[in-house]
Amino acid sequence: MKIIKYLFFLLLIVFIGGALYFATKDGSFQMEKSEIIEAPVPVVFKKVNDYKTWENWGPWKKNDSTMVFNYPEKTSGEGASSSWNGKDWDGSMKTSEVIPNQSIKQQINFQTPAGDRDANVYWRFEKVNEGTKVIWGMQGEHGLIDKAYQSIFKTDFDTDIRNMLTEGLTGLRENVEKELQTYSINVDGVTQYGGGYYVYSTTAASLDAIPQKVNQLMPSVISYMEQNNITKAGRPMTIYNRYDQVNQTAIISCAMPTTTRVIVPENSNVLSGFMPAQTVIKTTLKGNYKNLNEAIAEGMKYVTDNGYEIPDDSSVFAIYVNDTEEVPNPAEWLTEIYIPIRSLEDSKNPNLQTQGQ
Repeated sequence: MKIIKYLFFLLLIVFIGGALYFATKDGSFQMEKSEIIEAPVPVVFKKVNDYKTWENWGPWKKNDSTMVFNYPEKTSGEGASSSWNGKDWDGSMKTSEVIPNQSIKQQINFQTPAGDRDANVYWRFEKVNEGTKVIWGMQGEHGLIDKAYQSIFKTDFDTDIRNMLTEGLTGLRENVEKELQTYSINVDGVTQYGGGYYVYSTTAASLDAIPQKVNQLMPSVISYMEQNNITKAGRPMTIYNRYDQVNQTAIISCAMPTTTRVIVPENSNVLSGFMPAQTVIKTTLKGNYKNLNEAIAEGMKYVTDNGYEIPDDSSVFAIYVNDTEEVPNPAEWLTEIYIPIRSLEDSKNPNLQTQGQ
């Protein structure tokens, strides 16, 4: 009996000593990683803010193909949540605070062999020249059992989390940038364009540089209209006064439709023009403006394949249907391209041509 008592007291001493050792051992942790993503802040923020997107870019299924994600009705914004079941551990996460396009705070719970482990997760989104800087971090405190488990079984929770953050941000970047590249082109066919007055400013550009030139020139046209109280009568458009596919150059006019003719000073950089009503081939591009040249080529091919003729004194033009400030994702931008053609009546009489601008 004495031996049993001694053994009992010895084990008790070892247990108390171990508990004191692990209790005094610092268990606080904080890890964070960052990534630059070539995309607007609202696009990246929207992706992270919705838990339903996480299994598309997170590293978890790469490490555990059996992992199953569970979603309630609310998966984005404050109060949103999700949970998962895997072969090694289960868990859940809930969003506690959201500042749109700036930051997200979440609470995560890991159900591990060492017991439950809670931590705070945070995200920050910063606008940079390349697009968006994303910071993803996690902080918390290891409990007594957790610290003992890691020491005894030589597990490295901190390194595992750092790897998860790094792999997750890489997956997020690849997922977002791939999504931004998606686009579609549809040739809608023959339609009528009503024409009308517009104000414009003209420049020369290589075909690849047209989107950048439009971004530089269009604000000056819009500013001129605002300063002179000129009413807009439609969406912004680019008129291709000359489009040379062989030499990859163009002369373009950045234009805004107006309700009436505008008289401008002789020395003005912004001029006034008129586009007649005409028969056109309409092509719709959904996606980044850098795909406009391909959309124009598709429209031109349709013109040729269907035996239409383009009047010599006409110009192709593109109308930007939605506002990039309101629709920050380039994959969702809509552009309508119009290629003037002879009307059926004009085709029967080659001496008649549609009047160009």
